[in-house]
Amino acid sequence: MRRLKKRAEFQAVARGARSARRGFVLQSAVVDDAEAEPRCGFTVTKKVGNAVVRNRVRRRLKEALRLEAERVARPGRDHVLIGRRESLDLSFATLRADLLGAFAQAHKTLAKIEKSEGAPRRSQDRHANEGHRDKTPGTAG
Repeated sequence: MRRLKKRAEFQAVARGARSARRGFVLQSAVVDDAEAEPRCGFTVTKKVGNAVVRNRVRRRLKEALRLEAERVARPGRDHVLIGRRESLDLSFATLRADLLGAFAQAHKTLAKIEKSEGAPRRSQDRHANEGHRDKTPGTAG
């Protein structure tokens, strides 16, 4: 899988689907180009621990993804794995299983989003004014 490296790419993925597990949070988003190679980014905040701990979390997540990439990667999708300290306490088999489950959930959610975006959208202007009547302030009715 290719890597996400720029902040704007991470922020774009953050607006997509989320799937939380004990050891990480998976964020996923659909890319405009449906045939684009899947990409993944990794982040671990300072809340998790010092640099040594953060790098251990990141390395475990990278290796789990490397081993499962062929099964979970789909073209036209970007993913971000946000590491949690609990990923160090999980067995590696559990971490891999959680990764598979999170990707399955994310793909299902993204499919629903893609399907709904393909459907014609309702006029937002009509719904924005719904329930609004020309009332003078302070009157009931």
